[in-house]
Amino acid sequence: MRSYAAYVVAATLLIVVFPLAAQTTANSNGQLHRERPKPTNLQVLPKDISAKDLIATMHGFEHALGVECSFCHAQNPQTHRLDFASDANPHKNTARTMIRMLNQINTKYLATADEDAPADARQASCGTCHRGNKMPPPFVAPEHKEHGQQPAN
Repeated sequence: MRSYAAYVVAATLLIVVFPLAAQTTANSNGQLHRERPKPTNLQVLPKDISAKDLIATMHGFEHALGVECSFCHAQNPQTHRLDFASDANPHKNTARTMIRMLNQINTKYLATADEDAPADARQASCGTCHRGNKMPPPFVAPEHKEHGQQPAN
């Protein structure tokens, strides 16, 4: 019976630990870290984006929309983990459309805005409209103080 238990432990180690070790490397400081697989199915973001920049971009989307990864990324039914390459979640294509729109706004309209303004003031982001909400709240124009008028409804 002992040999059977030892076999089960050894098999478990082979199945679980060794694949993880193969994906773990040491950086220049000798610290261990897990390598992430190269992203696939990037249609709007640069195909050569680093894993670090991709994750920072995704966290920016989460913050700007007040959502989590599962808002745009579908779950793999077999593994129950998020399948980042999948297009099954329709929010992902909506996000791609919004990123294209935002890129066009920034390059076509805001890049030529007041050149004395700081660069971040000449860039729109998801948070410009969404302000931490899944759906952007309705826009309410500020009062026209210079003319003493309120905008017409």
